[in-house]
Amino acid sequence: MSQLDLAKIEWPSPAKLNLFLYITGRLDNGYHELQTLFQFIDFGDTLTFAPNLTGDITLSPAIEGVSLEDNLIWKAVQILKTEALKQGNPQAQELGVDIQLKKVLPMGGGLGGGSSNAATALVALNTLWQLDFSIDTLATLGLTLGADVPVFVRGHAAFAEGVGEQLTPASPTEKWYLVIKPETNIATVDIFTHPDLTRNTAKRDLDTLLQQPYGNDCEKIVTLLYPEVAKQLSWLLQYAPSRLTGTGSCLFAEFDTQQEAEVVLEKFNDHTKLNSVFGFIAKGVNVSPLHKTLADYKQANHNSI
Repeated sequence: MSQLDLAKIEWPSPAKLNLFLYITGRLDNGYHELQTLFQFIDFGDTLTFAPNLTGDITLSPAIEGVSLEDNLIWKAVQILKTEALKQGNPQAQELGVDIQLKKVLPMGGGLGGGSSNAATALVALNTLWQLDFSIDTLATLGLTLGADVPVFVRGHAAFAEGVGEQLTPASPTEKWYLVIKPETNIATVDIFTHPDLTRNTAKRDLDTLLQQPYGNDCEKIVTLLYPEVAKQLSWLLQYAPSRLTGTGSCLFAEFDTQQEAEVVLEKFNDHTKLNSVFGFIAKGVNVSPLHKTLADYKQANHNSI
């Protein structure tokens, strides 16, 4: 496949939802033990990669307020090159790439956009640079960038325990979701350090959790501290089971059909009358769109040989 063809491939960087999130304990180092269920949605950013052997890495467009060195995509590329050097790859120093990011996910909403971007860079460049690292290796590298990166790297809905690093593949029902982001940015540290945060929810096995109504232990604190989130959640609950994802600020309502979700989105748009409030409909998917693209790329590349 030619360099031009490679540069035209759009690699998905999907969002995730925490279908439930329970805080089951607090460790001596301040980290929290949790049980959460990750599911991808068929909505997210996209990245294109034009590999080269100049050794240079470019990323555009720039994200306002985020330096290149702090961007998780750039960090992911650097740790991938570093690992290639450690493994004695003779071309590691010359590996370069021009990356284009099409950003649609809101920042700071609990949808995992930055982590997903990093995972897409790891998975795509591992293939395009022909490094052939295993998924386990890529997930280990991803964990150094953030606790949510490995689930995006592995590409399957998962039940997470520990501090989020213990992943078990799961297959929750693939529902339709209306996702909205209130005009609020939430500082995660404020939620996890709040004295009233529930930290002793009983641990349960996945089968038990799947049979019970889903909840989010962070929701009580977020709605207490952020009235706009409380307002929008109260509105959504009129129409469907609705929750916070992660520590927010995004909320999601679940539906059995796309049509049901679209009806409520129309009501929501009438309700807010604010174009700046971000809302969209997406399908829950247990296999990441990133891994579907990876499989398609490998198949096309195999057929072209």
